[in-house]
Amino acid sequence: MQQIQASIAALRTERDKARQEIKQKFPVYADLVSPKPPSVAEIRATLADGEAMLSFYFGQSGSFVWAVPKSGPVAFAAVNAQIGEIETRIRKLREALEPQAAMISDIPPFDLKLGYELYELLLKPVESGWKPARNLIVVTNGALGLLPLSLLPTAPAEVAADEDPLFVGYRNVPWLARSHAVSTVPSAAALRTLRQLPPGKPGRGDLVAFGDPYFNSEQQAEAEGGGEKIQVADAGGNITRGGPLKRRNSPKLEGVDSAELGLLPRLPDTADELKSIALALQADPSKVLFLGKSATESAVKTMNLSGFRILAFATHGLVPGELNGLTQPALALSSPAVTGEGGDGLLTMEEILGLKLDADWVVLSACNTGAGAGAGAEAASGLGRAFFYAGTRALLVTNWSVHSQSARQLVTDLFKRQADDPKLSRSEALRQAAMALVDGPGYLNSEGKTEFAYAHPLFWAPYTIIGDGGLQ
Repeated sequence: MQQIQASIAALRTERDKARQEIKQKFPVYADLVSPKPPSVAEIRATLADGEAMLSFYFGQSGSFVWAVPKSGPVAFAAVNAQIGEIETRIRKLREALEPQAAMISDIPPFDLKLGYELYELLLKPVESGWKPARNLIVVTNGALGLLPLSLLPTAPAEVAADEDPLFVGYRNVPWLARSHAVSTVPSAAALRTLRQLPPGKPGRGDLVAFGDPYFNSEQQAEAEGGGEKIQVADAGGNITRGGPLKRRNSPKLEGVDSAELGLLPRLPDTADELKSIALALQADPSKVLFLGKSATESAVKTMNLSGFRILAFATHGLVPGELNGLTQPALALSSPAVTGEGGDGLLTMEEILGLKLDADWVVLSACNTGAGAGAGAEAASGLGRAFFYAGTRALLVTNWSVHSQSARQLVTDLFKRQADDPKLSRSEALRQAAMALVDGPGYLNSEGKTEFAYAHPLFWAPYTIIGDGGLQ
C-alpha cells in the first residue's frame, strides 16, 4: 500500500510539473483549459453593451446561479435542486430531441411544462441580472451542457397534439430565443482570452470547407456511379407526415473490435449543406470546397487556413477508442486507402493544435459535437480547445443528430444573414436564423404544401455557439 501511495504522489508531482510547463510555454492554451476565475469587474470589462453572463454551479449539497450584466447589480440565487435532480430533468427534456422515432409523426411532444419548470428554477430567480440584455453568454456546467437554454419557454405554454400541419403550434411558444441570443463558453476566463485575440486580418477569404469524405473504396465507387448502394448515415429524402424520420446519425461503433476508418458511414448530404453555405457567401464551390476524395488530412495540414474567415468540417467527430489505436479526439477524413496519400485519415486534436488559424468561425457539422456528456462531449471538448488554441474565435456545434434539410436551411441562412449585415453578432445571426425556421413554411411536399413545420425544437435548436458570440 505504501508503494502505491508513493507512486500516486510521484505521479501528482509529475502532473503538476507538466501543468506548470504548459502554463509557461503555452499560456493561451493554459488559460483555456485551466483558467483563473476573473473578478466581477473583470467580467464586466469583457462584456459588450447589451450582454450579460450567466454562470451556474450544481453540487450535491447545493446549487447556485449568478447573472452578471455589463452594468447594474449582479443577481444571485440559490437553486432549490441538487445536481442529480437537475440532470434527470434535463435528460427527460431531451427525450423529444433524440427520439427513438421511426416516423415524423412519432416524434414525441416537447415537454413544455418541464421546460418552463427549468426556466423557473434556473433563470427566473436572476431575471433582474440578465433580462435587460439582448445577448446571453452562458458558462456551461455539467448537465447544463446537454441543453441549449434558448429552447426554454419563458411562460407557460401548451400545444395541441393533433395539429395539421404537424408541430405548427410550437410557433406560438414564447421561447427564450424569441427575445435573447445565447452563446456558451467553457469559463468566464476563456471568453476574456478569446476577446483578447487580435482582430482578423483584412482580405481573408470567406470560406474553406471539408466534407462528405470517403472512408472506403466502395463508398467512392458508389459516389462516382460505379458501385452498389451501400450504408450511409441517415439523410433527408422525400418525407411526408407519415414518412420516415431521417437524421444524420453517429457511427455505431460500440462493441466493434478494432474498428477501422472504413467502417464509418458516409454523410453525403453534408456536401449539399456546404455547397449551400458557399453560395450564400457568394463563394465558388469548386474553389473553396474539398469534398469526397479531396477531403483529406494532407489538404487540411498543407493549406494556409489562416486566410479564411470560416472553416467548416462536415464529418464524424470521434473519441479515443472508437477506432483502433485512436488515443485522442479526431475528425474523420477520407481514408488513405481511397486517396493513396500518407497519414491515417484522421485530423487529431494534436494536429489541430498545430494549425494556424485566423477564423471567426469553425463549423463542426457532425453529430452531437456539442453534447454535454458522453462521446460527443469528449470530442467537442478536446477538439474545441484545440481549435481555440489554433486561432478560432467561435465554434458552431450540434447538440443532437440533426434533420438534414432543416439543418442545411438554418446554417445557410445564418451565414447569409452575417454576409448581408456585418454588424450582426454571431449569436444574433443564429437566433434570427432559428426563429426564421420556426416561423417559416417548414417541409414542403412536391405540391408546395407544408407537410410539417420546423417549429419543434428538434429542428430549430440543435446548434450552439461555443466561444465568442459577438461581432465578427
